[in-house]
Amino acid sequence: MTQVIVVGAGNWGKNLVRNFDELAALAGVAEVNPELRGKISTVYPGVPIYQDYQTVLESDAQAVVLATPAPTHFHLALAALEAGKDVFVEKPMTLRTAEARHLADYAAAHSLILMVGHLLLYQPAIAWMREYLVSGKAGKVLHVATQRLKLGKVRREENVWWSFAPHDLSVVLDLLGNPQIRQVQAQGQAILQPGIEDNVHVDLEFVGGQTAHLHCSWYWPQLQRSTVVIGSEQMLVYDEVSQRVTVYQKGVDEQLNNRDQGSWCPEVATSTPLKIECEHFLHCLKTRESPRSDGWNGVAVVEILEKAQELLDG
Repeated sequence: MTQVIVVGAGNWGKNLVRNFDELAALAGVAEVNPELRGKISTVYPGVPIYQDYQTVLESDAQAVVLATPAPTHFHLALAALEAGKDVFVEKPMTLRTAEARHLADYAAAHSLILMVGHLLLYQPAIAWMREYLVSGKAGKVLHVATQRLKLGKVRREENVWWSFAPHDLSVVLDLLGNPQIRQVQAQGQAILQPGIEDNVHVDLEFVGGQTAHLHCSWYWPQLQRSTVVIGSEQMLVYDEVSQRVTVYQKGVDEQLNNRDQGSWCPEVATSTPLKIECEHFLHCLKTRESPRSDGWNGVAVVEILEKAQELLDG
């Protein structure tokens, strides 16, 4: 049964189109670029192609999947919700906390599914870490640190914080159990273009005392993508590049003495996270369950993004 129309078939949208087509759930594709529309119609003959968003809203499709530029997310998502459609919107959910909260409130009030494309939450390694931390074997989770660094594509319309950090913020909140933010500290360097940070450090403190540190840069000599979890009993390290999780059975005791009982690496599935994410959205459409990366998760991420940006702006 076809269920969704993908809006935006660009660099990332084309991947969503492919996955929903493979899952036999693609009801159509909407794209304003005539060249991209031509490519889609060639690759997916028989799939309806839309140029006008209003036509999408008037269609019989149950849901829309938004893979459009971030500044368009709020208005496109709200229009879809107001048309009675469930919505999957890529990260960041919006560029303003008030807009994100409005979408989440509207979806909840009208019993609609609102899911945010926080892809890393569907990475099998992150899912394994989440379940392991819930088991309590690592003890109380005290701190999470992330790195997302590389010599990447430098943008003019957004800084590295908005480009890279939504990935890691969603993971930090998830692994810490979605605590409420208490304090944000941020510093960054605009090396290449005035007013557009290329290198950003952000420290977070949550209600309850848990903390996190995020470092993101697209002007860095090495490719580094990692998540470190500090627990009271064990420490976990996820190397996203090698797709390896390492559990370190080490820490510091009450007498401030180091303890080290070695480390081990669990076997983690290598399934494609995007397919898992799309399958999860379709599952939620059918069961009406709330997605793991729901609207409120999106609100929490945007709130931290916005607070840190205010500090970066001075």
